[in-house]
Amino acid sequence: MGYGELNIRSYNPQKDRARVEDLERRCEVGPAERGFLFTDTLGDPICRIRNSPIYNMIVAELNNQLVGVIQGSIKLVTIHKPPKNLARVGYILGLRVAPLYRRRGIGSSLVVRLEEWFIASGVDYAYMATEKDNDASFKLFVEKLGYVKFRTPAILVNPVNCPMYRISSKYEFEKLKVEEAESLYRKFMSSMEFFPTDIGKILRNKLSLGTWVAYPRGESWGEILPSSWAMVSVWNSGEVFKLRLGNAPTSCLMYTKSSQLMGNLVPCFKWRGIPDFMHPFGFYFIYGVYREGPMSGKLVRTLCRLVHNMAAKCRDCKAVVTEVGGSDTLRRHIPHWRLLSCPEDLWCIKGLKNEERESFYELIKTPTTRTLFVDPRE
Repeated sequence: MGYGELNIRSYNPQKDRARVEDLERRCEVGPAERGFLFTDTLGDPICRIRNSPIYNMIVAELNNQLVGVIQGSIKLVTIHKPPKNLARVGYILGLRVAPLYRRRGIGSSLVVRLEEWFIASGVDYAYMATEKDNDASFKLFVEKLGYVKFRTPAILVNPVNCPMYRISSKYEFEKLKVEEAESLYRKFMSSMEFFPTDIGKILRNKLSLGTWVAYPRGESWGEILPSSWAMVSVWNSGEVFKLRLGNAPTSCLMYTKSSQLMGNLVPCFKWRGIPDFMHPFGFYFIYGVYREGPMSGKLVRTLCRLVHNMAAKCRDCKAVVTEVGGSDTLRRHIPHWRLLSCPEDLWCIKGLKNEERESFYELIKTPTTRTLFVDPRE
């Protein structure tokens, strides 16, 4: 490498905690033209993977300086993998390289070491997510390391602001018991792409705020389901880490300031503006969105508004985020602002077992219309 000896090893909390946090503060996430997101891990560098079944963090040192870090988690999910339709997958996230040490092969060395851990742990496929405009990430994973484009889900962001949404009296709501929610998910969503087999652990996690269903008023919820119904679960990501927007586009800054000003000057109009994302904020993540029946789209939208009103009561929650398949018609019913959302989040995947090349080919050619389950732990 020509810059000293690169040492790649497992994360040591006592030795590395402060240095990893410092690296996170110096590294941005996202393309410059849309602004950078900075992550505050609240003193726990492995917070984003701690709730996963199996996880690992790997760091890179150069000349006794911590210059890079990567994280990975492993789980068993539903996937197009005949004959069992299940696969052990490893998720790659949190790849950071200090700005002064980029383009020296440190990022690729970290990914390769994490892949070695995946293989030793019996992982079938490794996958990662990045914005489609992130050229550096695309070149590293696709052009250099052999990953292929897999799915392009949409990240939908709705700002949390006042006033709260008005909830229609045409619908009934119920918060389900964890056992009932788990049963419904296994019955209706277990065949969906990337559905985690440990859904019960997700629903029982302290960060999961609950599961709600909505259905038309006048009908009942029981063994016989209503003619139309919808279901969502909510994850409090703000309890794990905070985000802050840096280098925001001028249009975003102007809209934020002007909407706040209008809200102060003309409160009687109940102006709905953008919160201040330039300071650390938390967010709620809606996952496990499911619907059935002719009125189900409106029911999904109403449930999202219900979650918004819940988030508005949380002091530092400034956004409600959802991720759905790129061709999923659900996106039409989920409230979001285009200014803040990402219409195409690029998922890339790589087969790690030579004997499964045929099933890997079947996986990547599966139509993108198949519904995608996004794990809130990631």
